[in-house]
Amino acid sequence: MSTNLRVSPAVGLVIAVTAVSGGAILVRLSDAPSSVAAFYRVLFTTLPLVPVALWRYRTQLAGITRQDLIFATLSGIALALHFAAWFESLNWTSVAASVTLVQAQPVFVALGAWLLLRERVTSRMTVGIAVAVAGMMAMSLGDLLGGVLVGPRPIYGNGLALFGAIMAAGYVLAGRSIRQRVALIPYVVVVYGVCTLSLLAIVLAEGHALTGYPPSEWAIFVGLAVGPGLLGHTVLNWALAHLKSSVVSVSLLGEPVGATILAFVFLAEAPTAFTLAGGAVVLGGIGLTATESRA
Repeated sequence: MSTNLRVSPAVGLVIAVTAVSGGAILVRLSDAPSSVAAFYRVLFTTLPLVPVALWRYRTQLAGITRQDLIFATLSGIALALHFAAWFESLNWTSVAASVTLVQAQPVFVALGAWLLLRERVTSRMTVGIAVAVAGMMAMSLGDLLGGVLVGPRPIYGNGLALFGAIMAAGYVLAGRSIRQRVALIPYVVVVYGVCTLSLLAIVLAEGHALTGYPPSEWAIFVGLAVGPGLLGHTVLNWALAHLKSSVVSVSLLGEPVGATILAFVFLAEAPTAFTLAGGAVVLGGIGLTATESRA
């Protein structure tokens, strides 16, 4: 007798958001250089996919055109810069501020699509972008003016998180047209492969060692790949086949909320009033932009 395990998409969504929310906590717990943690996060996410791509998608891999390969390379480099900047930002600012600002990717995707691809920006998206930008300014400047700071250099850390959001938007925009022609697994393997090599170049340029870390660090590296990488984004992609994309987009706004709660529980890091208020405004703007652009 055979039984089929049926998992509710809503339950899967909760698992995925919880998994991605834990990524910032793992990065903060790591004593390794941020670029090293980012490198192993992507490497350990990619390795299980390589044999699948070579075994089942050899024809699709060989059929990727030169133009698509160029854009996949640009996408992978942008993704590497996203991870490098965001992981480093967590050394300088609060988890709440970093995760909220890096989650602003839909705002920059909408702006980039308007500037580069001449896509239409609706009035709702315009309002969402304006609201998100106002919230970002409140988060970044409010604590500074109020004299209550979380993190050694919060303005610098916030800037890195915003740069990470812009690079994430570049990753999405560069790969948007490719995904219409290339299957998910071959696309991911190529992009993640480029991302891994780019992060390796950053690690070597910074002079960091690739080995010699204690077992606890390797556990964090694997946890970053299994948690946010496989359980997080893989399950989110699965949920997209069963739920409206707008629902998945809005659910991702739970990541900053979950990360803030986890940071308070595990790191005893309480966000300031300006961070909470500005973060709520940012998430509202992102929600308006993301749901409208997905529609």
